[in-house]
Amino acid sequence: MRRLLSALAVTSFLVTGLPALTWAQSLPGLTLFSGIKGENQLPFRLDFGGQANAWDRYILRIPAQKMKLAVGQFAITYPDYYKGTFDPKEIEVRVKGKAVKLSEVKWDKEGKLINIFPEEPVPAGSKVELVLSNVQNPSFGGVYYFNCQVLSPGDVPLLRYIGSWIISIT
Repeated sequence: MRRLLSALAVTSFLVTGLPALTWAQSLPGLTLFSGIKGENQLPFRLDFGGQANAWDRYILRIPAQKMKLAVGQFAITYPDYYKGTFDPKEIEVRVKGKAVKLSEVKWDKEGKLINIFPEEPVPAGSKVELVLSNVQNPSFGGVYYFNCQVLSPGDVPLLRYIGSWIISIT
């Protein structure tokens, strides 16, 4: 009986532990001691697992409730110790699941900044996904804070902080 219970315990651990491993990079889970308040943490998905020195696709999400005003520009900043690369030609914006035409995407390597300019402002209250394809992850793993700021059309030309994606590369 003891062996049966031990085998059952090990099996249940494996069955419940494996899905947790596969979902690890699908959305941020509970993050303790990140320095960023929970209401400022944005959801994301890394399509190819977030492996160091590998190609990936980042789907950076902005929930509809964070989109309080229309947006004419998205600015993504990332830390100077992030040594990955981006392909500006493979960046898109999806609003409610549909791709939006972009007028320009600028990647400032030295300034650690990606500016995304939709042709038409993204309406307030929209669920948005910023899709960064052909990303070369850094050679070494780590935790990277990607910050999202937006500029509303006709607004004072100051970027407004929306939140941060806490991305782990393993």
